[in-house]
Amino acid sequence: MAFRVSIENFEALAEKALETLPEEYKKYFSNITIFIEDYPGNEDLNRFNTKKELLLGLFSGVPYPRKGGFFDIPYPFPDKIILFQKNIERICSNEKELVEQIQKTLVHEIGHYFGLSERDLRKFD
Repeated sequence: MAFRVSIENFEALAEKALETLPEEYKKYFSNITIFIEDYPGNEDLNRFNTKKELLLGLFSGVPYPRKGGFFDIPYPFPDKIILFQKNIERICSNEKELVEQIQKTLVHEIGHYFGLSERDLRKFD
């Protein structure tokens, strides 16, 4: 059974999950934003050839290892991680599971930020 919370509560849980990440990783975060949406859009579903309820999060941007460039000018557009609230809630039955799933999804998408592929990330699941 899905465990539902308000968007404000979900945002607070996501912030708390982000705070639990080790400082050695957080120091590489620059120009990255976390968004929360109910569900992925059709464009994302088509891009990943998946069903709406299966996508829990998404990284969009330039992976950290590919940043830099001419005179190390920062990449001008923000990277983003999107958490799909309704999909994450759907697989959780209480707040503890919700917090754990938000953390797990964030870590997965941050793995993409650091340049890891789905295959690489499956090794850690």
